[in-house]
Amino acid sequence: MKKLLSLLFILIASHASFAAGGWTDDYDKALAQAKAEKKLVLLDFTGSDWCGWCIKIDKEVFSKQDFKTFAKANLVPVTLDFPRGKKLPKKTVDQNSKLKGEFKVSGFPTLVLLDGEGKELSRWGGYSVKFLEDLKAKVAANKTAK
Repeated sequence: MKKLLSLLFILIASHASFAAGGWTDDYDKALAQAKAEKKLVLLDFTGSDWCGWCIKIDKEVFSKQDFKTFAKANLVPVTLDFPRGKKLPKKTVDQNSKLKGEFKVSGFPTLVLLDGEGKELSRWGGYSVKFLEDLKAKVAANKTAK
């Protein structure tokens, strides 16, 4: 029971941090928004309710103010979730499965940085304490290249 309550707390906290950070689960809308706002898209392929590394990156990176501030100015973040203990709408499940195949995702978390056209610019697999630093460098390099 204690583990179940802990998991429930993590799920609620995870959902709250995604909502507060401006995350979406709609890939097409994210691309359109990124193009209109001249931002990049960050795809987060996650198993939000079972993947330990996914929960860790959410807790230690995505829920922190430094990431939220950076994301708001530079990114349209997209959650592509593959949960085991919660149901997603069929449309979301179909979209996520399609994108998992298109981006050849074989593990979680996988993070993919795209331009507003959907072209892959960078990719990270697993969890890294330097993820945000690496992400900021990739975004800066993309701005310089334009």
